[in-house]
Amino acid sequence: MAMHNLVQALVFVAVFFNTMAPTVANVEGDALYALRRSVKDPKNVLKSWDPTLVDPCTWFHVTCDADNRVTRLDLGNAKLKGRLVPELGKLERLQYLELYMNNLEGSIPEEIGGLKSLVSLDLYHNNLTGSIPASLSKLSNLNFLRLNGNRLTGRIPRQLTKLPSLKIFDVSNNDLCGTIPTTGSFSKFSEESFKNNSRLEGPELMGFVRYDTGRCK
Repeated sequence: MAMHNLVQALVFVAVFFNTMAPTVANVEGDALYALRRSVKDPKNVLKSWDPTLVDPCTWFHVTCDADNRVTRLDLGNAKLKGRLVPELGKLERLQYLELYMNNLEGSIPEEIGGLKSLVSLDLYHNNLTGSIPASLSKLSNLNFLRLNGNRLTGRIPRQLTKLPSLKIFDVSNNDLCGTIPTTGSFSKFSEESFKNNSRLEGPELMGFVRYDTGRCK
Protein backbone atom coordinates (compact mmCIF):
# COMPACT_ATOMS: atom_id res chain seq x y z
CA MET A 1 0.00 0.00 0.00
CA ALA A 2 2.84 2.35 0.93
CA MET A 3 4.60 1.57 -2.37
CA HIS A 4 1.39 2.28 -4.30
CA ASN A 5 1.00 5.65 -2.57
CA LEU A 6 4.64 6.50 -3.32
CA VAL A 7 4.18 5.70 -7.00
CA GLN A 8 1.04 7.86 -7.12
CA ALA A 9 2.92 10.73 -5.47
CA LEU A 10 5.79 10.49 -7.96
CA VAL A 11 3.38 10.43 -10.88
CA PHE A 12 1.62 13.53 -9.50
CA VAL A 13 4.93 15.40 -9.13
CA ALA A 14 5.99 14.48 -12.67
CA VAL A 15 2.67 15.60 -14.13
CA PHE A 16 2.73 18.80 -12.06
CA PHE A 17 6.14 19.88 -13.30
CA ASN A 18 5.44 18.86 -16.88
CA THR A 19 2.32 21.02 -16.91
CA MET A 20 3.92 23.93 -15.09
CA ALA A 21 6.82 24.36 -17.54
CA PRO A 22 4.64 25.08 -20.61
CA THR A 23 2.47 27.37 -18.50
CA VAL A 24 5.43 29.55 -17.52
CA ALA A 25 6.76 29.46 -21.08
CA ASN A 26 3.35 30.54 -22.39
CA VAL A 27 3.23 33.46 -19.95
CA GLU A 28 6.65 34.63 -21.16
CA GLY A 29 5.71 34.04 -24.79
CA ASP A 30 2.55 36.07 -24.30
CA ALA A 31 4.59 38.86 -22.70
CA LEU A 32 7.00 39.02 -25.63
CA TYR A 33 4.18 38.81 -28.14
CA ALA A 34 2.54 41.79 -26.42
CA LEU A 35 5.71 43.72 -27.26
CA ARG A 36 5.54 42.54 -30.86
CA ARG A 37 1.94 43.77 -31.16
CA SER A 38 2.95 47.12 -29.68
CA VAL A 39 5.66 47.95 -32.22
CA LYS A 40 6.06 48.38 -35.95
CA ASP A 41 8.79 46.15 -37.34
CA PRO A 42 9.92 47.40 -40.78
CA LYS A 43 12.93 45.06 -40.89
CA ASN A 44 10.86 41.98 -39.92
CA VAL A 45 13.26 41.10 -37.11
CA LEU A 46 10.31 39.69 -35.14
CA LYS A 47 9.07 37.50 -37.97
CA SER A 48 9.93 34.29 -36.08
CA TRP A 49 7.88 35.32 -33.03
CA ASP A 50 5.08 32.78 -33.47
CA PRO A 51 2.61 32.78 -30.55
CA THR A 52 1.40 29.27 -31.44
CA LEU A 53 4.71 27.68 -30.39
CA VAL A 54 5.05 26.06 -26.95
CA ASP A 55 7.67 28.54 -25.77
CA PRO A 56 9.56 31.55 -27.18
CA CYS A 57 13.03 30.00 -26.88
CA THR A 58 13.21 29.27 -30.62
CA TRP A 59 12.44 32.88 -31.54
CA PHE A 60 15.26 34.98 -32.96
CA HIS A 61 16.79 37.57 -30.59
CA VAL A 62 15.52 35.64 -27.52
CA THR A 63 17.85 33.61 -25.27
CA CYS A 64 16.66 31.11 -22.68
CA ASP A 65 18.26 29.12 -19.86
CA ALA A 66 18.17 25.35 -19.33
CA ASP A 67 14.65 25.66 -17.90
CA ASN A 68 13.37 27.40 -21.04
CA ARG A 69 13.01 30.69 -19.19
CA VAL A 70 13.84 33.88 -21.07
CA THR A 71 17.14 35.46 -19.95
CA ARG A 72 18.03 37.83 -22.80
CA LEU A 73 16.19 40.04 -25.25
CA ASP A 74 18.55 41.45 -27.89
CA LEU A 75 16.76 43.94 -30.12
CA GLY A 76 19.24 46.78 -30.32
CA ASN A 77 19.27 48.85 -33.53
CA ALA A 78 16.31 46.89 -34.92
CA LYS A 79 14.41 49.96 -36.20
CA LEU A 80 11.42 49.11 -34.00
CA LYS A 81 8.85 51.89 -33.56
CA GLY A 82 6.22 51.87 -30.84
CA ARG A 83 5.91 51.52 -27.10
CA LEU A 84 7.29 49.33 -24.36
CA VAL A 85 4.67 47.18 -22.65
CA PRO A 86 4.12 46.41 -18.93
CA GLU A 87 4.02 42.69 -19.76
CA LEU A 88 7.82 42.76 -19.95
CA GLY A 89 7.71 42.65 -16.15
CA LYS A 90 6.60 39.00 -16.40
CA LEU A 91 10.00 37.86 -17.70
CA GLU A 92 11.11 36.91 -14.19
CA ARG A 93 14.58 35.59 -15.11
CA LEU A 94 15.45 38.24 -17.67
CA GLN A 95 19.05 39.43 -17.24
CA TYR A 96 19.60 41.56 -20.35
CA LEU A 97 17.02 43.89 -21.87
CA GLU A 98 18.69 45.40 -24.93
CA LEU A 99 16.37 47.74 -26.84
CA TYR A 100 18.78 50.56 -27.64
CA MET A 101 18.85 52.59 -30.88
CA ASN A 102 15.25 52.08 -31.93
CA ASN A 103 12.31 54.49 -32.24
CA LEU A 104 10.56 53.55 -29.03
CA GLU A 105 8.33 56.21 -27.49
CA GLY A 106 6.14 56.67 -24.46
CA SER A 107 7.15 55.94 -20.89
CA ILE A 108 9.31 53.26 -19.27
CA PRO A 109 6.89 50.80 -17.61
CA GLU A 110 7.03 50.65 -13.81
CA GLU A 111 6.82 46.86 -14.12
CA ILE A 112 10.40 46.65 -15.37
CA GLY A 113 11.36 47.30 -11.75
CA GLY A 114 10.10 43.79 -10.96
CA LEU A 115 12.80 42.09 -13.05
CA LYS A 116 14.92 41.04 -10.06
CA SER A 117 17.50 39.19 -12.17
CA LEU A 118 18.18 42.10 -14.53
CA VAL A 119 21.86 42.91 -15.03
CA SER A 120 21.67 45.29 -17.99
CA LEU A 121 18.93 47.72 -19.03
CA ASP A 122 19.86 49.47 -22.27
CA LEU A 123 17.20 51.81 -23.65
CA TYR A 124 19.50 54.52 -24.96
CA HIS A 125 18.90 56.45 -28.20
CA ASN A 126 15.13 56.13 -28.42
CA ASN A 127 12.34 58.69 -28.02
CA LEU A 128 11.19 57.70 -24.54
CA THR A 129 9.37 60.31 -22.48
CA GLY A 130 8.08 60.65 -18.94
CA SER A 131 10.10 60.15 -15.78
CA ILE A 132 12.60 57.50 -14.72
CA PRO A 133 10.58 55.00 -12.66
CA ALA A 134 11.64 54.82 -9.01
CA SER A 135 10.78 51.12 -9.24
CA LEU A 136 14.12 50.57 -11.01
CA SER A 137 15.70 50.89 -7.56
CA LYS A 138 14.45 47.33 -6.86
CA LEU A 139 16.88 45.92 -9.45
CA SER A 140 19.51 44.84 -6.95
CA ASN A 141 21.58 42.95 -9.54
CA LEU A 142 21.67 45.79 -12.08
CA ASN A 143 25.17 46.64 -13.38
CA PHE A 144 24.33 48.77 -16.42
CA LEU A 145 21.59 51.39 -16.72
CA ARG A 146 21.80 53.40 -19.92
CA LEU A 147 18.91 55.74 -20.70
CA ASN A 148 20.84 58.43 -22.57
CA GLY A 149 19.58 60.02 -25.76
CA ASN A 150 15.88 60.07 -24.96
CA ARG A 151 13.42 62.80 -23.92
CA LEU A 152 13.03 61.82 -20.27
CA THR A 153 11.89 64.48 -17.79
CA GLY A 154 11.60 64.88 -14.03
CA ARG A 155 14.10 64.17 -11.29
CA ILE A 156 16.60 61.35 -11.01
CA PRO A 157 15.01 59.11 -8.34
CA ARG A 158 17.12 59.19 -5.18
CA GLN A 159 16.31 55.52 -4.59
CA LEU A 160 18.68 54.63 -7.45
CA THR A 161 21.68 55.64 -5.34
CA LYS A 162 21.07 52.51 -3.26
CA LEU A 163 21.62 50.09 -6.15
CA PRO A 164 24.57 48.06 -4.83
CA SER A 165 25.88 46.64 -8.11
CA LEU A 166 25.48 49.62 -10.45
CA LYS A 167 28.69 50.19 -12.45
CA ILE A 168 27.54 52.28 -15.40
CA PHE A 169 24.80 54.90 -15.30
CA ASP A 170 24.10 57.23 -18.21
CA VAL A 171 21.18 59.66 -18.50
CA SER A 172 22.93 62.25 -20.66
CA ASN A 173 21.05 64.00 -23.45
CA ASN A 174 17.60 64.08 -21.89
CA ASP A 175 15.50 66.84 -20.28
CA LEU A 176 15.95 65.91 -16.64
CA CYS A 177 15.76 68.48 -13.84
CA GLY A 178 16.59 68.80 -10.17
CA THR A 179 20.07 68.06 -8.86
CA ILE A 180 22.64 65.33 -9.53
CA PRO A 181 22.89 62.73 -6.75
CA THR A 182 26.36 62.04 -5.35
CA THR A 183 25.71 59.52 -2.60
CA GLY A 184 25.87 55.74 -2.60
CA SER A 185 26.62 54.11 -5.95
CA PHE A 186 26.43 57.55 -7.63
CA SER A 187 29.59 58.74 -5.89
CA LYS A 188 31.71 57.13 -8.64
CA PHE A 189 29.88 58.55 -11.69
CA SER A 190 31.37 61.55 -13.48
CA GLU A 191 29.42 64.50 -14.84
CA GLU A 192 29.62 62.85 -18.27
CA SER A 193 26.81 60.56 -17.13
CA PHE A 194 24.51 63.58 -16.74
CA LYS A 195 25.61 66.05 -19.45
CA ASN A 196 23.24 67.84 -21.83
CA ASN A 197 20.32 68.07 -19.42
CA SER A 198 19.89 71.84 -19.42
CA ARG A 199 17.61 71.88 -16.35
CA LEU A 200 19.75 69.54 -14.27
CA GLU A 201 21.77 71.23 -11.51
CA GLY A 202 24.54 70.07 -9.26
CA PRO A 203 26.22 67.90 -8.41
CA GLU A 204 25.00 68.06 -4.84
CA LEU A 205 27.90 69.23 -2.67
CA MET A 206 27.86 68.86 1.10
CA GLY A 207 24.12 69.39 1.15
CA PHE A 208 24.31 73.00 -0.10
CA VAL A 209 22.22 72.27 -3.18
CA ARG A 210 18.87 71.01 -2.00
CA TYR A 211 17.16 68.25 -3.94
CA ASP A 212 13.65 69.64 -3.57
CA THR A 213 14.17 73.28 -4.62
CA GLY A 214 12.35 74.82 -7.56
CA ARG A 215 9.82 73.42 -9.97
CA CYS A 216 10.80 70.22 -11.70
CA LYS A 217 8.53 68.15 -13.93
